Amino acid sequence: MNRIRWILAGVVVILVVLDQIVKQWARDYLHEAQRLPIIDGIIGFRWATNAGAAFGIFYGGRWFFVVFTIIVIVVMLVYEFKLPYTKQLLYLRIPMVMILAGAIGNFIDRLLFGYVVDMFEFLFINFAIFNVADILLTTGTFIYIFLTFFLSAEKEDA
Repeated sequence: MNRIRWILAGVVVILVVLDQIVKQWARDYLHEAQRLPIIDGIIGFRWATNAGAAFGIFYGGRWFFVVFTIIVIVVMLVYEFKLPYTKQLLYLRIPMVMILAGAIGNFIDRLLFGYVVDMFEFLFINFAIFNVADILLTTGTFIYIFLTFFLSAEKEDA
């Protein structure tokens, strides 16, 4: 049980460090409106900052997001310590790790800079520019919702 928690904590740290490395690379090598294709016509790098939430909503809400993120982190940690260690519930911890790492990654940016650094851009559609933390948050949330629905449906069948 404790060993699993340490492993999960290590994964969170690795994902946060990865997010921060990519953001630092963007700060160092990408310039305003500069585009660098990764896969031509599909995805590329583009420097952007976001002082709001997804798609720029709540622009300028830095302190709201700082406080909100602290609350989310505390709630997730309390939930982690209350969640029993069963094989089934171990699968819920994977998206929780992703959500936690994404929240911490963007929290660091908001705290230090007042905005979040974004750098990935889909080139074939008009979509928001995003970062590693955003990918972790979005993917982790969808997986968590799916698993919660799937696991609760499985309990009803039993």
